[in-house]
Amino acid sequence: MSLGRRTRIVGGLLVWTVALSGAACSKQTTDERALATPSFTASRARAPLGSPIEVTYRFVVASDAKFDQNYRVMVHFLDADDDQMWTDDHEPPTPTSQWKPGQTVEYRRTMFVPVYPYIGQATVRMGLYSGQDGHRVSLAGESNGQRSYKVGTIDLLPQQENILLIYKDGWHQAEVVNDGSAVEWQWTKRNATLTFKNPKKDIWLYLDLDARPDLAGGPQDLKVLVGGQQVDAVTITDQQPLIRKIPVTAAQLGTGDMVEVAIDTGRSFVPAQVPSAKSGDSRELGVRVFHAFVEPQ
Repeated sequence: MSLGRRTRIVGGLLVWTVALSGAACSKQTTDERALATPSFTASRARAPLGSPIEVTYRFVVASDAKFDQNYRVMVHFLDADDDQMWTDDHEPPTPTSQWKPGQTVEYRRTMFVPVYPYIGQATVRMGLYSGQDGHRVSLAGESNGQRSYKVGTIDLLPQQENILLIYKDGWHQAEVVNDGSAVEWQWTKRNATLTFKNPKKDIWLYLDLDARPDLAGGPQDLKVLVGGQQVDAVTITDQQPLIRKIPVTAAQLGTGDMVEVAIDTGRSFVPAQVPSAKSGDSRELGVRVFHAFVEPQ
């Protein structure tokens, strides 16, 4: 059964696509008028590997710009040697064919910094390219000669600075996609628990996941409990990626040294027992978690 990860990064809320098509990397030589000015800002300038960051993408459309098709947004993250580490290529919420001359297009996404073997400054480059033939359009800004425009930097810090989460009960072994993209996930059973050392302060609890309600027999009513108290609930009706940013107060964390997070997926399924799954997988599956993260507020 193919339960493949969305090509990420992504869509909706933070989507990571670590491999980029050769077409989108092709060099452009045609002299064209700049259609827009791209920019990028992050919620913080320094981010540990594996941590979530809120990013804002902004395009100031040129006063005489005309878009002949819907272009994809190209976002590359490069190391100190200008080697590509990962990308956040995506479809903008408003298709480029609807962008108006002089308009400012701005939107936010939540992304998780991949656990990549690199510490130091990462350069962020942006562009717009055709999903049909990879053609990149001309934008305003500092280009590397391939219509890839420098829009900022982020300092990557060691993963050890993060709060360690322990996957306790109700989790299957970690899995990875076999395309070299480093995308990893763990399926839960219907119920699963996480634990971590109590920071004794307000936190954000992030869960980056997707589900298969079509195989589970209907919508999955996901509930998250901390110390037995419900802190989040959402009904999952489709396979779209979902990132939950859950506020948890110090009072809800309690006074103990460790905190337990319970995840109730509402429904679970066994692929081998669902004819449409065409799978021999006999595991009980709830939701598929790509990232779980605790961040002090």
